[in-house]
Parts: sequence; C-alpha cells; structure tokens
Amino acid sequence: MIRILANDGIAPNGLADLEAAGFEVSTEKIAQDALLTELNNFDVIIVRSATKVRKDLIDASPNLKAICRGGVGIDNIDHEYAKSKGIPTYNTPAASSVSVAELVFAHFFGLGRFLQRSNFELRAADSSFDKLKKAYGEGREMRGKTLGIIGFGRIGIEAARIGLGLGMKVLPVDPYKDSETIELQFMDEQRVSVRVPTVPMDTMLAEADYITVHVPGGNLINAEEFAKMKDGVILANTSRGGVINEDALLAALATGKVAGAALDVFVGEPNPRRELLEHPKISITPHIGAATEEAQYKIGTELADQLKAHFGL
Repeated sequence: MIRILANDGIAPNGLADLEAAGFEVSTEKIAQDALLTELNNFDVIIVRSATKVRKDLIDASPNLKAICRGGVGIDNIDHEYAKSKGIPTYNTPAASSVSVAELVFAHFFGLGRFLQRSNFELRAADSSFDKLKKAYGEGREMRGKTLGIIGFGRIGIEAARIGLGLGMKVLPVDPYKDSETIELQFMDEQRVSVRVPTVPMDTMLAEADYITVHVPGGNLINAEEFAKMKDGVILANTSRGGVINEDALLAALATGKVAGAALDVFVGEPNPRRELLEHPKISITPHIGAATEEAQYKIGTELADQLKAHFGL
C-alpha cells in the first residue's frame, strides 16, 4: 500500500478521495527535525507552507516517490534537486487564486475606510465615539481609482477581475506577456470580455493608487520603487515575505508616501518583526491567503487527482 504523509494537513474531501483510491494517509504532524528519520516510512509527502523539503531530507528518504504542495509556490521544496533524483513535485496553482485575490481586496477596503483601526480603537474603554468618527471620516472609494498588479498570472488575473468589477483602471506588470483577456461573468450569466494590456513597471508605479504583488519571490519593491509611487498609495503583499522590502516600507509609511499596507506574508515567519505587527497603518493577517473552505476543497481534489494519476490509479 502506498503511504502518504499529509504533514501540514489536507481537506477532508482530499483525504477521503485518497483513501477511497487505496492510499494510506497519515495526517499526524511530524516535526521538521524528526522527518529526517520518519519520512522514509512514506512514499509521498504533502506539505503547505510550514514543512520544508530540502536536499538533506530528500537524501534521507530514498523511498520518496512524489512531493506535493497544497498551494501555489514551491519555494519551500528543493524541487529541482528532487527532480534530479526522479522525484516529481506537484502543486495546485489554480485552486486558491480567487481566495488570495479576495483577501487583497478585503485589506484594501479595510485600509481605505480605516476598518482595522476604528474597529480596534472603538472597543477601548476610554474611546470617544465622536472623536473616532471625526478621525476616520476621510475614507476613500475604490471606484475610479487605478490598480497596479505586479505579476499577471492566475492570482493577478483574479485581482484584475475584481478591480474591473469595481470600476477601477487596471495596470498589470509582467515581463512575460503583453496582455490578457479577462472575462467578467454576472449573476444573470451575462459575460463581458475585457482585454487588459500590461504596462512598464515605472508607468504602473507612477499612476497606481493601489498596488498588489503576485510573484513567487524576489526583492522587487525597495526605496527606489517607493520613490516612484504616488503619494498616499496603498499596497498589499500576499505572495512572499521580502518581495516588499520591510525597512523601505516602514520608511515610506513614516513619510506618508504610503498611506497603508496590507501584509499576509513576512520575512522571518512565523515570527514577524514587531514594528510591522504594531504599526497602525499596516493591516495584517497570518498567511491566510489560501485559507478558505472553497480553496482547501479545490486543493484537496487537485492533489488527490494528481496522485491518482501519478500512480496510475
């Protein structure tokens, strides 16, 4: 029997699909250090963000036949080394696109209307309703604003779809494509197709009121990029910690160049720096971009289908 370790968990539907196909699945968490001796008892490992599958673990697990990542990025897996050993890596790039894009706009709405600050401060025993009403009475609407998108893949396209639906101008940046045709579908099943061309990075930085980043990694936004942005820009990072330089971000918030920032990912997870967590102009979430029931269901189904196909079942 093929044994699978779902070390960071798997949705119930994915677990049921795998077990119905004849796999033995363990969802008992094994500590990272213990995996060096324990993983060789399994044929497959399924991870999300927490577990790392590096060269030393691959070398210590000669029985390993496949590595699966429940999510988009595979930077926590030495996938090229695994491939050189004949071990394929599977991920689920399409399953969580909507969930991540919706989280971006949840943050944008919250920052634009001061929801995260007023919600917290109004609860304080010494709060003044009238003072907070005045302090947070200058919110902004998103309709008519410009949305910049860095990385025009699946998640970037979903972000563009939401932005277009809100009546925003969309300026995507992607060195690998010239445009995308985005279909908007309404409840009455009416469909509208919109061609959205990409633009140079400097054009987007100069014009965007909101910026969201959807790339697998790298250090893309530093002091130089902040200097090119409009004053009062709001930006979001739900991709990888470090894509937006955290020191440069704090400096831009201090000057007012950036009016607010949304961070779902951080350098040094799971221990983000306190300056970010406590900053009144930063809206934070603990890496939950793909953490919706719908996304986890789709991830479970996709992983089960991939493994059944891999083993010819």
